[in-house]
Amino acid sequence: MNQKKLLKYILIAMISGILVGWACHSTVSTAQATDIAAYLKIVTDVFLRLIKMIIAPLVFATIVSGLISMGKSSSLGSITLKAMSWFIGASFISLLLGMGLANYFQPGAGMNLVIPKEAVDVGVSASSLSLQTFITHIFPRSFAEAMANNEILQILVFSIFFGSALAYVQHQTGATVIGKIIDELCRVMFRITDYVMASAPIAVFAAIASAITVQGPKLILDYSIFIGQFYIGLLILWMILISFGYIFLKKDIFRLIKTVREPTMLAFATASSESAYPKTMEALNKFGVPKRITSFVLPLGYSFNLDGSMMYMAFAVLFIAQAYGIDLSFTQQVLILLTLMITSKGIAGVSRASIVVIASTLAMFKLPEAGILLILAIDQFLDMGRTATNVIGNSIATAVIAKTEGNQHEAEEPEEQTVDTVIPVTRLADNT
Repeated sequence: MNQKKLLKYILIAMISGILVGWACHSTVSTAQATDIAAYLKIVTDVFLRLIKMIIAPLVFATIVSGLISMGKSSSLGSITLKAMSWFIGASFISLLLGMGLANYFQPGAGMNLVIPKEAVDVGVSASSLSLQTFITHIFPRSFAEAMANNEILQILVFSIFFGSALAYVQHQTGATVIGKIIDELCRVMFRITDYVMASAPIAVFAAIASAITVQGPKLILDYSIFIGQFYIGLLILWMILISFGYIFLKKDIFRLIKTVREPTMLAFATASSESAYPKTMEALNKFGVPKRITSFVLPLGYSFNLDGSMMYMAFAVLFIAQAYGIDLSFTQQVLILLTLMITSKGIAGVSRASIVVIASTLAMFKLPEAGILLILAIDQFLDMGRTATNVIGNSIATAVIAKTEGNQHEAEEPEEQTVDTVIPVTRLADNT
């Protein structure tokens, strides 16, 4: 399902869910409303299971494939170091901004959603999430066990070892059968992800109708406030990114923003990074960034520099905790942010990646997984803003790195001289 159709169906599902839920809330008793919500919950539970089904193989395939691609590149020196330093710094700033705004605005406070009795123990006590436990738990005892239990961090660690070793072997001996199988696995998992997300409108309808049947139309106001607060956060993040860009580019930062205006608007309108990628590369080349740098840093940024998505994930996880009345200490929030920092790198290029990361993070910290449906209903509107922010963040990062390399306004090399620095981009759809 393409983005325009998905947006259309989600809008229809939202409106239908609101109307059906409002009607049920107004016409049936509290006990009957609870029963209706329970039946609707069957649909949402199925969707949650499908989301969890794709996480483990998706992380493994995309991480290994990405490492193989990087292993083939001849430009992994100073440019990579500068790029990764920028990406990690920007990610931390984005996460901290999301955490700070969520604590300041308290978007989920007052919703008072009920946690099922069997899930009251949310598993985020200081004792169960000590630094020692957190670090040792990252490393798997068995890959099969990690896959079976959907232990994302453990899968990530194994994938890094496996992908690095496979990249080395392929560099020594050439393309391997395993490498080709991994690439095919990526394509298969992308297609499965598309299938799962195609059922999102049905899950949105069930989630909205179920929530409003029990809670009433008050939830609509909560959503509007949440969207407004999130876009305020994106505006602040834009100001921070442009300010850091100004340090290196001076007044050229404003010319850069004007140059990438078209791909930014395209990303916002379609909520798709894939649609904006060619235009972003073209705009950066027009700005003066050599193609050999753009073709290396920009794909790398699509995997590691998702500023809007990082802020959103921190904001959304804390919103869900607040909605269920779960009080997280500063230490617990920092552990969640560190987890988001790592797990978000494992599924770049995946449709609705932010939803998948949030879902896995909720499961890992035993926060109410049904909370994902609170934001799924409005995710398309949030996706538009964070995707546009990702384009801006990657454009600034690429231009800054080119400037520090002394090549920003270097004459463009002929096309045939730039073939060795390209990281293959198998798919860039919705790096959000």
